[in-house]
Amino acid sequence: MGPMSRRTSPSGRRRGSAPTPTASCPCGLGEPYDACCGRFLGGEAAAPTAEALMRSRYTAFVRLDGPYLLRTWHPRTRPATLDLDPGTRWTGLEILATTDGSAFHGTGTVTFRASFRGGSLRERSRFERVDGAWVYVDGEFLD
Repeated sequence: MGPMSRRTSPSGRRRGSAPTPTASCPCGLGEPYDACCGRFLGGEAAAPTAEALMRSRYTAFVRLDGPYLLRTWHPRTRPATLDLDPGTRWTGLEILATTDGSAFHGTGTVTFRASFRGGSLRERSRFERVDGAWVYVDGEFLD
């Protein structure tokens, strides 16, 4: 990853700076970062559902947190490295559908739209539990 930009992120904070505990989490739930995805990215807790993991991974993309993305990627599909683009300005996440993915399931899917300055992408992501923790397996881009 290259040097971090000093521009403002979708969460309203400057990239490269630590989010304030009361800053709204980028995942779209409207909760303070520390009470929402911050606890997952910080390692204090594991995401309890596939949707929570999806939201935290979106937040990791916003924050350019490659180590978290790799840590929450299934070992059989995880790339060796990530090349995150610091020029991408993520502007919002919308969960369109979920299938399974709760504490009572071993697999789940989350269909979402992630918006960025200049466009958006839709993906159906697959998740599995590995050693009790949800991990991202892979995704299919949708039109």
